[in-house]
Amino acid sequence: MSEFYHSVTLNSESCKGCNNCMKRCPTEAIRVRNGKAHIITERCIDCGECIRVCPNHAKQAVSDPLSRISDFPYSVALPAPAFFGQFKNLDSLDQVLTALKQIGFQDVFEVSRSAETVSRYTEQLMKSDRLNRPVISSACPAVTRLIRVRFPNLCRNVLPLLPPVEIAARMARREAVQKSGLNPEQIGIFFISPCPAKATYIHMPLGTEKSEIDGVLSINDVYLEIVGIISRIEHPEPLSQSSRIGVGWAGSGGEASVLPSDNYLAADGIENVIKVLSEIEDDKLDTLDFIELDACCGGCVGGVLTVENPYVAKSRIQKLLKTLPSSRQQHRDEVPSSALWTVPLEYVPVMKLHDDVATAMKMMKQIEDLVQEMPGLDCGSCGAPACRAFSEDVVRGLASRGDCIFKRREQVQRLVEELSSLENYLPPPFRKPEDEDGAEKED
Repeated sequence: MSEFYHSVTLNSESCKGCNNCMKRCPTEAIRVRNGKAHIITERCIDCGECIRVCPNHAKQAVSDPLSRISDFPYSVALPAPAFFGQFKNLDSLDQVLTALKQIGFQDVFEVSRSAETVSRYTEQLMKSDRLNRPVISSACPAVTRLIRVRFPNLCRNVLPLLPPVEIAARMARREAVQKSGLNPEQIGIFFISPCPAKATYIHMPLGTEKSEIDGVLSINDVYLEIVGIISRIEHPEPLSQSSRIGVGWAGSGGEASVLPSDNYLAADGIENVIKVLSEIEDDKLDTLDFIELDACCGGCVGGVLTVENPYVAKSRIQKLLKTLPSSRQQHRDEVPSSALWTVPLEYVPVMKLHDDVATAMKMMKQIEDLVQEMPGLDCGSCGAPACRAFSEDVVRGLASRGDCIFKRREQVQRLVEELSSLENYLPPPFRKPEDEDGAEKED
């Protein structure tokens, strides 16, 4: 596995250098050079925001084709809770699950089942009073990666629980082995994902050395395969084992709202997430117990790999919740070690200026001095998202001062003034003839 894997990719041929992606990237991982966008791979958190705003579709998310399920004798689909909000006039979750089996899966396992399990585990860990408050949810991998690279002091606040999708994969494999009699490696576990960050997760998992997920399919791809089938299913199989608690995770607030304490905050959208994390870092939210953060607007229903408008999808989820039991699991007295992180969340210093502290301090001083010279407009014309980012690029040797159009204009203005002043130093034979009033004489 490479050090940095990304499911968000760039097609340079389609890129027009418009800088929309550069301005929206939460980790300043994009630059525009020579009329094309470039991704600084170590800074990218695969939030998919660049995919969302690119008018030329130059940013794409890599996922597995549906044909990959045939690589295994027995394949299990793991539909995300947000998947159920994509369909019109859905009477039950069983319709979607039955349709998944009809397109080639041998079995299905709802991630919403494990989401309820994680809710129970979270409740127990919160009662233990061993966690740093406020506790930050670890369910959104884009948020967790954002904390690793931009808010290192908050790594200790992240809930040390594996996300529902990972727990679902482990539970699904165990059940599939029991049902099929096959060896674990013959079972293919495929997550149907609403976002690229979760596709990245299986290659670079957080909290564990290796993910149990074998492949990630995008919601929009699978939706196209089953949307026509669902309407023809008259008698769906009774497959669903989900409750309101688990399916409610599809939208923002669904995770936090089921905890016993009402002293929580739920925020969605990457800009709002950054604002909340900054306030946590400044100790402005230290009275809260739990904070749920989703990089996508509306929660997972707003992922860039979904089909439906997130607000429409969330409304459909709310209607489905009324048809589900409130819970399907008993309260747990103890959290199993298999559900906890075995690899701690650590700061990744991708924005560090230099390994040597003295050199880094000197570079920081240079950046601060250069920022003072900049116009402060953050226009992006230089190919960097802000004047500070551009100043850092200059100090790192990745850009020159003249790349700023305002600094370039100053240079041109000084050159014009210098050329104008040179005329006074020309010998008389080479000066332009002038009359007594200072005007040039005509021939």
